[in-house]
Amino acid sequence: MNPYVNPISLVAATPMTSQKSAQGSGTAWFEAMAQAWGQALDNQAGLIQQKSDAIAGGDDTPSAVTELTTESLRMSFLANSSHTSISTVGQALETMARKQ
Repeated sequence: MNPYVNPISLVAATPMTSQKSAQGSGTAWFEAMAQAWGQALDNQAGLIQQKSDAIAGGDDTPSAVTELTTESLRMSFLANSSHTSISTVGQALETMARKQ
């Protein structure tokens, strides 16, 4: 018997049923990953809103504008990363499901 276990097959074989989360609702691990990404994106959007509000409130210094630009670029990075990770895991699960 081969002692090597393919980690992707373990992920694919993980039941899509869930354990109870802190809120008491059931959430599958794939959904939990998507929710974590969503929360990170929401937090970043809140930070951008704060920076934007400061500029709209009169703090239009070059440093404030640079901070807003930096946070906007970080949002772009997070959005691209979330899309890539969710798509990649989804494709891996789809591939494993076809091989079953």
